[in-house]
Formats: sequence, structure tokens, C-alpha cells
Amino acid sequence: MLYTTRLRTRSGQGQRPGGADDGGPVLPNDALANGQADSLPVTGGLARSGPVACVRRLALQEAVVSESATKFSVLVVDDDPLVLSTIGTMLCQEFEVLAAANADEAIEVFAEREVDVLVSDLKMPGRSGLELLDWARTHAPKTMRILVSGYAELEDVLHAINRCQVFRYLLKPWQPEELRQAVRDAARVVALERSHEQLLQQNYQLICELEKRVQERTQELERANRLLEAANRQLQQTNAMLEKLALTDELTGLPNRRAIEQLLQAELRRRARYPSPLAVGMLDVDHFRSINARYLHTGGDQVLVALARLLTGCIRGTDTVGRWGGEEFLIVAPITELHGAAVLAERIRATIEQTPVHYDGSEIRFTASLGFVAVSHDTIVSSDILVYQAAAALKEAKARGRNCCVVSPLAAQSGLPLVGAAS
Repeated sequence: MLYTTRLRTRSGQGQRPGGADDGGPVLPNDALANGQADSLPVTGGLARSGPVACVRRLALQEAVVSESATKFSVLVVDDDPLVLSTIGTMLCQEFEVLAAANADEAIEVFAEREVDVLVSDLKMPGRSGLELLDWARTHAPKTMRILVSGYAELEDVLHAINRCQVFRYLLKPWQPEELRQAVRDAARVVALERSHEQLLQQNYQLICELEKRVQERTQELERANRLLEAANRQLQQTNAMLEKLALTDELTGLPNRRAIEQLLQAELRRRARYPSPLAVGMLDVDHFRSINARYLHTGGDQVLVALARLLTGCIRGTDTVGRWGGEEFLIVAPITELHGAAVLAERIRATIEQTPVHYDGSEIRFTASLGFVAVSHDTIVSSDILVYQAAAALKEAKARGRNCCVVSPLAAQSGLPLVGAAS
């Protein structure tokens, strides 16, 4: 709540605010004689005592309260009531003016509210104006400080500037416009600082909001990435499964024709860089149609499955066997010369002959014919030629009565001279 302060003064000769020695502005004698100084307004809510015990307060209209609510507050500190009244009258149209008779009263005002501009006299009972300004610098650093004094001692001026960091130092007798402009300038600085603080606060809030949005967006992206990674893993697993199915014979679980061809071509590329011998063999189950006729296709399938297990058990870890089609199988044996190919072929033939297949209470015995072609380490050859000559060697083995092996070196011409080893 704002108040109007009425000061009782003696009628007669003119009075000088701040005392005869302070050199403040002189009120006209006729104004004092007519009692006009008795109603000079000073806004404020501070209880007064001592030299201003005669001050009484009247509540202003609510409109004045509303208007003053948006004004900058100016605390005027002086032990002379007439100075307080004069400055209050001069500033009340633009500012919310608060009054204090000494430094202690001023500190009480600071304890109750914020003050934008502090205008203090230098010489006062109790604490001096310098002590008040120094206190305000420490406890209310945002308050702009103006010192008014009729004593222009250099030491006080230096102390006010260096220690108290005053915004303006005014000497009495001051001109009303000079003081008004000083307060305006101080209020303008307060406004700029407030605007700066508001901008900083707005920027901080914007940054916090942006960080929050970025964090939320990052969390969304992380969730999306996790889902995407899971989907990619699932896709990779599915692709690997599909690739395996595309390269695996469904019945026997061995590499299918496409896969064994790729493995053979990869081996040929390797030996082109690192020359080494190679053997390729073709195997065919003897009289497989008879097995299908007697045990039906289910029995024939069981024979092929058992044969795949036997072949896998007979070859080395570096060798590969795949189903070529029907009852035919292709064997790729890297780093294998002619003699080694003959030993491998015979081991496979003998194992098949000696291992029956048990199916539906019956024991199915079967044999197989094999044809191998061996390539020396310095020979460059295509996969088609190797498969062709292995098939030719197999045909020769069947022509010799089946259940035998024919192993030969790579023929230089299409007319295949075979060196057979039948058993």
C-alpha cells in the first residue's frame, strides 16, 4: 500500500531542504506560508519516528496503487523531512518513492521489499550515507546507488566511487532536473539489467526446453534404433537361414548342387594363387531304381540319408561332399594327388558296401560306383572339365560292373584315357 506523507512546517520564512548548511533547493516563502508544503506527497510504507514523528499517513486511491505497481521504486534517505518531501514531490509522478530518515530505517525497507534506486544523503545521524551505500552494495547489489551531499571532500568522493560503487554523485545545491535525470538514468540501467536477466532466463528456459526435446527425441531414436537393430538381427538370421536353405539339400542336409559348384570354383581360385593338387570324384548308388521299387521312395530316401552320413564320415575335414542330383554325389578333395584320390575312393566304396541301412524292419544293403579325376599342382583347369571327366570316370566304373572305383589323371583331350582301379 502506498501512502501520502504530510509534513508540518513552520510558516514564515522559507526553508531549505536538508538544512541551511546543506544547500538543497529552496521552497518559495509563499508556498510555505500558505501551508502548501504541509501536503507535499512522499510515497512509502515505512513507519517514522524521531525527527519525523509528526508524519501521518493517508491511504491513496486504488488507481494510484495500480499505477505505481508498474513504476520503479526509489528509496530516498535523509534526516531532513523537508528534503524527503521535496524529492518525493519531484519524483512521485514517475516513480514509486519510499522514504527513510536514517540508514537503519532504510535497511528495514530493504528487508521488506526490493528497491530499484537508492538516493542517500551523506551526513546523517548514526550510520553515514557511505556506510549505507556500502551495505547496499553487499546486500542489495542490484540496487542503483546515488549519493547526495553538500560536503565535497575528496576522500568521501573517492570512497563513494571506489568502495561503494555509486552510480552518480550529486553535490548540493542540486537542481531538480539534475536529480530527476540521475534517477531516470539509474532506473534505465535497472530496466536494462532486468531485460538482460529476462533474456537470460528466457534463453535458459529455451535451452532447457530444447535439451528436453533433444533428450526425448534421442530416447525415441534410441528406441527406434533398438527396434531397428532387433529387426536387422532377425533379418540377418532369416537371410542366413534362407541362404542355408538355398545351398542345402533338403533331404540329406549336404550342400546341394549349387553350393558344391560354388565350393569347387572357390577351390580352383585358391589353387590358382597357391598351386596344389586337387581331386574331384563322382559317386552313384548302384541299382538305385531297384531299391526304390522294392522299398518305395521312402526307403530310397533313407538310403540317401544314410549314405550322406557315411560320406561325411569317410572324408577329411578339408574335403567336401554334396548331393549332385538324384543318387549322385560330388566329392571335392583339395591337396589330393592321384594316389590319395584312389585311397579315398576305395575307403568310401568299402564303407558303403559294409554298412547296411535299417529300414522298416529290413536291412538294405547297397553298393556304389565312384569315378575320380586328379589334377597336378601346376595344372589350370575349369570346374566344368573336372566334373565332366569325373563323370566319365564314373561311367567307366559302371561299365566295369559297378561297385568299383576308377581314378585317373586329368586327360589332355576330350577322348578320356582312363587309368582304372577296379574292385
